[in-house]
Amino acid sequence: MGKTRTQPLRRTYSRRVSGAYGRVLVVDDNKVIRQLIRVNLELEGFEVVTAADGVECLDLVHRVCPDVITLDVVMPRLDGIQTAVRLRADPRTRDLPVAVVSACTPYEVDSGVAAGIDAFLAKPFEPSELVRIVHRLMRRKDSPSVDGRHGAGRAGSTAV
Repeated sequence: MGKTRTQPLRRTYSRRVSGAYGRVLVVDDNKVIRQLIRVNLELEGFEVVTAADGVECLDLVHRVCPDVITLDVVMPRLDGIQTAVRLRADPRTRDLPVAVVSACTPYEVDSGVAAGIDAFLAKPFEPSELVRIVHRLMRRKDSPSVDGRHGAGRAGSTAV
């Protein structure tokens, strides 16, 4: 009779924040940038979950139920724009606020707007601007517009 080993569950949350403003899923292939975004958001009271690319984001999103997602554009396996397209195609994540935090070209901004990205923040960024955008998207998630949607890719986005 062979023994089976079970792998320990990988810790998904960076830390549990009692009374957090909300949960943010930070997606970036650069570990340093993920850490920078995570620390800045945690200091402001957000609970943060991280993913290294779009594939990992799509795997985590239904398990961790974030209130907002930040996406880099250029990532291996699945880039940020295609990740946003898939999030918008899924009825469970269609209205989830998504911000791109990336050094975007005008073409990528146009593609992002078409994919339903809610806000853009250019790298390098000011941490206070990141926090402001996440707070704004969090509030918008809690109060849908007149047509019942959350304004994906519409006015209020911060263009690069």
